[in-house]
Amino acid sequence: MDQVLRAQGYHTQVSTPGPDGGVDILAGSGTMGFQSPKIAVQVKATSTPIDVTVLRNLQGVLKNFGADQGLLVSWSGFNRAVLEEGGRSFFEIRCWDQMKLIDEFLKVYDKLPDDIQAEIPLKRIWTIVPDLNE
Repeated sequence: MDQVLRAQGYHTQVSTPGPDGGVDILAGSGTMGFQSPKIAVQVKATSTPIDVTVLRNLQGVLKNFGADQGLLVSWSGFNRAVLEEGGRSFFEIRCWDQMKLIDEFLKVYDKLPDDIQAEIPLKRIWTIVPDLNE
C-alpha cells in the first residue's frame, strides 16, 4: 500500500510495529509531503468484512495526525454499514476493497520499485476488442 501511494506521488511514513494510534500510513503531497491532501491510511487484513467502528475510529483520529482525509483499505471488503456511512463521508474518507486496491496497483505498476515488480512480474498485453454495438 505504501508503495502504491509513493507511485501516486505522495511522501509516506509507515507506522512502526505495535500500537499505531489508528493509522498505519501517513501520506502527504508536495516536495516534502507537507502539502494537501494529507492522508491518514488504515489498512486492515482480516478474513471478514470491516465493520463501521473501524471507519469511525479513522474519522476520529484524522485531526490527531493533521490529515485532511482518510483512506480505509480492507482486502476482505466492508459491511453494508461502512458502505452507507462511507458514502456520506465521501469528501472525508475513501474505502478501498481488494478490487480498488488492485486497480490502483495496476495504474501505477510501471512506477513501482524494481523489487516489487520483480516480486509481482506483470506484462501488459494489448488486444483488439470487437465492437459489441454492431
